[in-house]
Amino acid sequence: MSLLVVGLSHRSAPVSVLERASLNAGAQLKLLQDTVAAEPAAEAAVLATCNRIELYADVDKFHAGVAELSTLLAQHSGVGLEELTPYLYVHYEDRAVHHLFSVACGLDSMVVGEGQILGQIKDSLARAQDLHTAGRLLNDLFQQALRVGKRAHSETGIDRAGQSLVTFGLEQLSAGADVQQWARGKRALVIGAGSMSSLAAATLARAGVAEIVVANRTFERAERLARILSEGDDTDVLARAVPMDSVPGELTRADVAVSCTGATGLVLTADAVVASVEGRTGAPAVEDTAVADTAVRETAVREAGETPLSGAGSAADENCPLDLSSVSSVPSGFSVMGEAAVAGMDAATLEQHGAWAAGGTAVDRTRETGRSGPEADAELIGALAATATRVGRIPERRRPEPVVEVPRPEPVLFLLDLAMPRDVDAAVHRLAGVRLVDIESLADASADAPMATDVDMVRRIVADEVTAFGAAQRAAHITPTVVALRSMAADVVAGEIARLEGRLPGLDDKHRAEITQTVKRVVDKLLHAPTVRVKQLAAEPGGAGYADALRTLFDLDQETVASVSRAENSTTEKNRGPA
Repeated sequence: MSLLVVGLSHRSAPVSVLERASLNAGAQLKLLQDTVAAEPAAEAAVLATCNRIELYADVDKFHAGVAELSTLLAQHSGVGLEELTPYLYVHYEDRAVHHLFSVACGLDSMVVGEGQILGQIKDSLARAQDLHTAGRLLNDLFQQALRVGKRAHSETGIDRAGQSLVTFGLEQLSAGADVQQWARGKRALVIGAGSMSSLAAATLARAGVAEIVVANRTFERAERLARILSEGDDTDVLARAVPMDSVPGELTRADVAVSCTGATGLVLTADAVVASVEGRTGAPAVEDTAVADTAVRETAVREAGETPLSGAGSAADENCPLDLSSVSSVPSGFSVMGEAAVAGMDAATLEQHGAWAAGGTAVDRTRETGRSGPEADAELIGALAATATRVGRIPERRRPEPVVEVPRPEPVLFLLDLAMPRDVDAAVHRLAGVRLVDIESLADASADAPMATDVDMVRRIVADEVTAFGAAQRAAHITPTVVALRSMAADVVAGEIARLEGRLPGLDDKHRAEITQTVKRVVDKLLHAPTVRVKQLAAEPGGAGYADALRTLFDLDQETVASVSRAENSTTEKNRGPA
C-alpha cells in the first residue's frame, strides 16, 4: 500500500473555485466513507480548511488511486471533474509526507507560519478515527505531522514569519496601523461561533475593543462564546449574544464585523451593508460613479506614460525659448516623431526647448562648445534621439498639471470575511465608507510576504522528519515478516524438541530444559544478525523489497505475515490518540 494525496489549495486554484469546491461537515464524512469503499483505497482522511481541500489515502495502485480520488473530490464538491482537474495537485509517497509536514508547519499556509492549521489537522485525524477510515499509516502520518508542526514552532521563530489568518486580516483592515490602537474602543460584531470566529473574537478582545456582539444560527453557541469572552481573565470586554436575525441592526452599530460561518450562501449582501452604513451615517454608501470614472481615466493615462496636453498658445509661456506659433498645425504639442513640428528647426533650438519643458535651464550649446554648423547639429540631434529612445518621448511643450486625486472617504465600517465560500458579497469592495478584507484580498496581500531565515530552518526540519518517517515506515513494513520468521523458527524448535522427547522418553526435566534452551539460543544467534541487518536495509530508500526476499528465502506463509499485521493494527487502533 502507498500514500497518495489529491487536493487543491489557494496555491493551485483561484478563490472562486475553492469557494465552490468547499465541503461542509456532512460532505466530508460522506467523502471519507466513499473513499474507503472504493477499490484502490484502504484508508482515508480529509483535510478541509478555508483555503485547501485535500484527500489523503492509502492506495494499492497509483494511477487508479489518482483517478478514483479525483472523481470522488469532484462528486462531493459539486464541481465538474473537467473543470476541477486543472487545479488539482497530486503527491505520492515521500512527496505526500513532505507536503503534509510542510502544511503542518505553516509553510504552505496563506500566511506563512500560522499555527491554526495544527488544530485543523488534529480535527481531520479525529474525524477519520471516529469513522474508522484511518488505519496504521494515516494514524502514524497525521500524528507525526502534529509533532513536526509543534517542533517547528518551538525550535524556530516561524511564528514571526507570519501571523494567524485572523491577525493578518485585522492588520489589513487597519491599513498597516497598530492593530491594538486601531481596535481600541471599537464595537465589534462576530458572525458565527465556530473555531475561526472564536479565534477572531478572542483576538479582538485582546486588541482592546469595547464591545463584542456574537451572532450565530444556534443561539446557545453564541451565548457560550459571549460568556467565555466576558469571563476571560486577560480581557475586560463587554460581550453579548444575539440571534442571526439581529445582524442587520447590530451591523448599524458596529465599527468592525468579522464573519466566518458554514453558510453556503451570502450572509451579508451588498444591499444589507449599504442599508447598515446609511442607517449609521445618513449618507449613501454607494461610490460616486463619476469619481470612479475619472480615477479610471487618470490611471489609464498614467499607465500609458503620458501627461494630459494643454491647448495652443504656448508662445505666451514665460521664458519659453521657442515660438511655436508657426507650428499651429500641431496644436496639442509635438514629439521627436512629429515631422511637421520639427521641420525647419535646428537641433540646438530643439534642445533648448526640451531643457526648458523638462524644468531645466536652457543652454546655448553653440556658445558652450564654440561649435556650430552641420557637425554640431548632427551631434545634438544624435543626443536628442538617444534621449527619446531612453524615455520614449520628448517632454511636451507644457509642464504636466498635477493630477487631482479624489480621496476615498474614510471607512466607517470594517468587514473581515474569513469564510469559504464567502459570507460577504464581493460587491461591497466598491462601496464608499466600507473596507472589506476577504480571503481573496488576503491571498493577494500575502503573495509577496518576505520569507524569514526561520522559514529555511523549518524547511530543514521538514526534510529531516520526512527522511526519518520514511525510514520508520519502511522498517515497520518488514517487522511483520521478521515476526513471522521468528514465529516459524520457534515452531521448528518446538517440533524438534517434541521429536527428541519421543526418541528419549526417559529424559528428565532438567536436561530437557537445558537442551531446549540451547536449541533456542542457536536459532536466535543464527537469526539475530540477518533480522537486524534486514531492518536496517529496509529502512533505506528502495528497501521495501527485503520483506519479499525474506518471505521467499524462508518460504513464509503470506497469511501468517498478514495476521501479524492485523494484530499490530488492532493494537494501534486501541492505543491511538492525537498527539
